[in-house]
Amino acid sequence: MATTEHPPANRLRAWMLEGLSDMGKGAPQGPHAEPEPPHKGQRWWRVMCLTGVDYFSTLGYQPGIAALAAGLLSPIATIVLVIVTLAGALPVYRRVAEESPRGEGSIAMLERLLSFWQGKLFVLTLLGFAATDFLITITLSAADASTHLVENPHLTGALHGYQMLITLLLVALLGAVFLKGFLEAIGVAVALVGIYLALNAVVVVVGLWHVITAGHVITDWTGALTAEHGNVFVMIGVALIVFPKLALGLSGFETGVAVMPHVQGDPGDTEERPTGRIRDTKKLLTTAAVIMSVFLIATSFITTLLIPAREFKDGGQANGRALAYLAHEYLGGAFGTVYDVSTIAILWFAGASAMAGLLNLMPRYLPRYGMAPHWARAVRPMVIVFTLVAFLVTWIFDASVDAQGGAYATGVLVLISSAAIAVTIAARKAQQKGWTIAFAVISAVFLYTTVVNVIERPDGVKIGACFIAGIILVSLLSRLARAFELRVTSVSMDDLAERFVRDIASRRIRFIAKEPDRRDIAEYREKIEQIRKDNDVSPQDDVVFVEVTVTDPSEFEAGLTVRGEVMHGRYRVLSLESSSIPNALGALLLHVRDATGCIPHIYFEWTEGSPFANFLRFFLFGQGEVAPVTREVLREAEPDRARRPRVHVG
Repeated sequence: MATTEHPPANRLRAWMLEGLSDMGKGAPQGPHAEPEPPHKGQRWWRVMCLTGVDYFSTLGYQPGIAALAAGLLSPIATIVLVIVTLAGALPVYRRVAEESPRGEGSIAMLERLLSFWQGKLFVLTLLGFAATDFLITITLSAADASTHLVENPHLTGALHGYQMLITLLLVALLGAVFLKGFLEAIGVAVALVGIYLALNAVVVVVGLWHVITAGHVITDWTGALTAEHGNVFVMIGVALIVFPKLALGLSGFETGVAVMPHVQGDPGDTEERPTGRIRDTKKLLTTAAVIMSVFLIATSFITTLLIPAREFKDGGQANGRALAYLAHEYLGGAFGTVYDVSTIAILWFAGASAMAGLLNLMPRYLPRYGMAPHWARAVRPMVIVFTLVAFLVTWIFDASVDAQGGAYATGVLVLISSAAIAVTIAARKAQQKGWTIAFAVISAVFLYTTVVNVIERPDGVKIGACFIAGIILVSLLSRLARAFELRVTSVSMDDLAERFVRDIASRRIRFIAKEPDRRDIAEYREKIEQIRKDNDVSPQDDVVFVEVTVTDPSEFEAGLTVRGEVMHGRYRVLSLESSSIPNALGALLLHVRDATGCIPHIYFEWTEGSPFANFLRFFLFGQGEVAPVTREVLREAEPDRARRPRVHVG
């Protein structure tokens, strides 16, 4: 009978986990791995187009959302949005670019302010809202692209009623592209953005021409405004109230900072002082904000004056596609179809930009915290996860652009608010009183906008809370599953520590694990007597104490520095600082074995108390029952029992 083979399954697994650094034993790692080619970067205006596929594509749906939210006041409310953009979000993110020139963004700025578990949980919460922002970008953009396709006059008869299916197909196509392998095609982004903005400029110019030539349009609008709201002060007040509903127009700034590493900068730039990159990123952010502001004001003006209010509502021909409606109405079916194709392309590519953002954002934090499964470091499994979540979100919101607006705005506003708070703290630390006050005011504006948006449209918080809960749950389970990994990245010993090891290497290497408590002579004497009594170690046997001080137990990976000390003129001590006592001891023992060629022995006392309580102490605080956990760390790190350091417990 022939033996059944399973090569396809092995090939599938290898393909799925391609790029995972430690997916198999013997894979090239560290200095043996092939180095990445140096990144040359791109001119800032080209990189602006990469972030622009997300930012500028909101023109596909922003005018319609503004008209639904503000009605006749849409142009005035949009002017308020532009003021907040130029006077609030832009200065904030220009400062973020200074503080995080490698594209870490505001999350990294806030991460540096907090330590221990509260810092990790805070970052996980922000990651939840960031995931909301990026995932809703994918689903909302796909939904609006399908709207432009379904509502095209030439296709509406054939495609009407299939919007959900088309949206799911677009999301699936996006996932398929990333499964095959996606390279950030800045050249494609430049072409898409250039064509899209040119077509929008044509629509704006034609729309303004019709508004100017048909004088009654402006008269009718101003008359209706006065009749509805009375005077200009009431209009401004109402515009301020409805402004939070227009917050989608603020998207794109976080992406603008995230793509910062692609900016070329000056030849003399270094990673420590990338002066040219920072300068050109500020140009990128400013230029994008000014272009978008001009288009937002112009498009809200012409769509409000030229499109009947009923067409903006659900089922109307301008719902989710106000500018496309004008393109077909005033420039004909051929131009309107070209505009639809351009809009569909840039909206779909905006989803690609968001997917790339997700794949870059999550690995930046979760693996460093030990809060991601091993397969999460490979692109393809994460693409499948994000695609399935996007399917679920699309189904929950019925592929509706209007229904997803609240969730999208919540993600955008939370990230902008966190950025504003981060730069306020940075300005205060730099003792810049004027900027501190200015950023504090901006923070208050964005916090108010976020709260109002959450109250009026709680869907965003619900979706964000689901992402946060999912990320925290998966992160803690992953941290639990990886609790016994040897997570020390490197070990370095000072001269005195190396001398201690050389001295005892000629005999049997014996270490005594000891807590760094009082460190008086009586404590060392009592400890060594107890260990000799419990383990039948003779007074002639040479020993060295090892003391580990726990720093931040929430950290996962870090290097280990070992210092040698002579206490009270007679006791040799190796002092270590680490986030976890067992991992530090395991790393030290393996390092000593490799350096000397001898198998070291380490001696412990049993810890009193409940084993479960002690494990929780280890998981949360890096302490607990050290002896068995140290042995388990060594067992996972060294499968060969003959080469494994010996652990003795009395």
